[in-house]
Amino acid sequence: MDNFRNLTDAEIAALEAGGSSAENWSDILVADGFDPSRIRDSVFSGPCRIGSLSGHFSLPGGVTKPAGIYRATLHNVTVGDNVRISNVRSYIANYDIGDGAHIGNVDKIYVEGESSFGNGVEVSVLNEVGGREVTIHDRMTAHEAYIEAMYRHRPLLIERLKGFARKRAEECRSSRGMIGRSATVLDTGLIRNVHIGDGAIVDGVARLSNGSLVSRTDSPVVMGRGVIADDFIVQDGSSVEDCTRITRCYVGQACVLGHGYSASDSLFFCNCQEENGEACAVFAGPFTVTHHKSTLLIAGMFSFMNAGSGSNQSNHMYKLGPIHQGALERGAKTASDSYILWPARIGAFSLVMGRHTTNPDTSDLPFSYLIESNGITYLAPGVNLRSVGTIRDVQKWPKRDKRRADGRLDRVNFNLLSPYTIAKMVRGISVLEQLKALSGATSDTYAYQSARITNSALEKGLRFYRMAIDKFLGNSLISRLETTPPGCDYVGHLKPEGDIGLGHWVDLSGLIAPHSCVSALLDDIESGAIDSREALDARLGDLHDHYYEYEWTWAYNLMLEYYGLREDEITRETLAGIIRRWRESVLELDHMLYEDARKEFSLSAKTGFGFDGQGRTTEADFEEVRGAFETNPFVAAVKEHISRKDALGALWLRNLEGDAAR
Repeated sequence: MDNFRNLTDAEIAALEAGGSSAENWSDILVADGFDPSRIRDSVFSGPCRIGSLSGHFSLPGGVTKPAGIYRATLHNVTVGDNVRISNVRSYIANYDIGDGAHIGNVDKIYVEGESSFGNGVEVSVLNEVGGREVTIHDRMTAHEAYIEAMYRHRPLLIERLKGFARKRAEECRSSRGMIGRSATVLDTGLIRNVHIGDGAIVDGVARLSNGSLVSRTDSPVVMGRGVIADDFIVQDGSSVEDCTRITRCYVGQACVLGHGYSASDSLFFCNCQEENGEACAVFAGPFTVTHHKSTLLIAGMFSFMNAGSGSNQSNHMYKLGPIHQGALERGAKTASDSYILWPARIGAFSLVMGRHTTNPDTSDLPFSYLIESNGITYLAPGVNLRSVGTIRDVQKWPKRDKRRADGRLDRVNFNLLSPYTIAKMVRGISVLEQLKALSGATSDTYAYQSARITNSALEKGLRFYRMAIDKFLGNSLISRLETTPPGCDYVGHLKPEGDIGLGHWVDLSGLIAPHSCVSALLDDIESGAIDSREALDARLGDLHDHYYEYEWTWAYNLMLEYYGLREDEITRETLAGIIRRWRESVLELDHMLYEDARKEFSLSAKTGFGFDGQGRTTEADFEEVRGAFETNPFVAAVKEHISRKDALGALWLRNLEGDAAR
């Protein structure tokens, strides 16, 4: 009760003259500088503390209103300095209201009993009927949630993780709610058991119940008109607006949910954008995007994904209920009106077009097209490596990361080519070669899983994968050579410092890491060596920070195996040969991208331009709207990339083939 005092008789008289009353004026404590004229027509009950109530609020349209309490009923409430509370239709109870907050035209805001404010809620992600529940809390990362959802075969691990979440829920448990500093709560209906962080903007919501807005003044949460949210957590920088409804959901940093979106039992991690459609039991990793009213995402795991209009999945075969699940691995897309019958697993950076009802698993054939023709799934392996859309996506994701640089929860690896995707390509080559061997090199089509691959598509897939592997290994090699200390021989600097990074790699919903490191981390959780959420987060951060070190260990060993090299026989000429292959592959892939981009400027692409003219009118209209091919920013970037990589290859060939040792 420091810095607060009882009201004076004169102040009580002034308050009563202004139409205010209290159950017991002695329960009301005020700060120095308190001005009773700033309170009108208000009712107080229980212990209340009131700040100085000085200053004014500048509102949109040039309106200015004074701080104070006007036409409100407050029970057991602490009010900070320079706060405005007005037109509370029912009451505010059991809340601490921070300095500079603005509350107006609200119905009820209260805490009933004790609450953890959404912390500890279990979300039945992926499987609607349960079995993969994730216990959410206000410091959860995509990677922690991934482990809890996907490693159910380790029950002790799951119990430890849930223990971390329950501990955080207990830390948050209180019989008092908070409306943070400089928060705004206007024109709202019911707010029950909700923590509202600093700078949050709650404007026109219909109902918020049992949740947390983990807002920061420099990265506010926005909850807008008509929103209904129950059992939820929304992280800083995110907005939920336009009559969106969420139930048992976690919304990560810098997400956007709007235009009437509906979601239940779903997790959305950083930079997701969900509008118009519906989600149920979805694990939406970083940068999962859907814009269309006709799109349903259900019982699936996604990341870096864009769902076309009318995209849909089924998790119900009308036998044992909605028990099926599926995954589109990182970077996969769905075209308009696509459909997938779960269970299914679609390889990284693949494109799904049409209806697929035969439960395909293409995880070992990434960068593919899945195209349905007459009810049959046709697979074109690797073709997405030459797609302008794929490269454009990879370039735009880092630029569209709206999170504040400090305090980012999810560790996001944006790399297109990594041990995770390259290992799949190595396996993909093996798969395609085996298909050729079993069915014959002259077969018209090959059967793989529940899909078909044409002979032409198979040969192209082998070519695309080999170019991508050459590109990745060359990139890694040049990066390593560039770190060679002065006076050290290039060849002598190649060998990695350790063996961390060898073997299988995994994608923990945005964080790419060696499986051996992840297994060691999980062992340490089970043994108690990692005994807190903070320790887990530190280990995940360490994995992310050491990515390139571990990547080189993996790449070096793949380089030896893939090119059939012995470590003691590597020479500068050997390295020059690898760089030549890298240079050829990079330039060929870039030229494919260049030609793919040209299609967007073809004659057919100009259909619909120059409506009331002919010839040059169409050309002029197209160029005015879309620009010329050669001046297109992406095309210019591809040309610049070709020039830069060509020069880089030439430089390293000179370095390695020169007579003088470094």
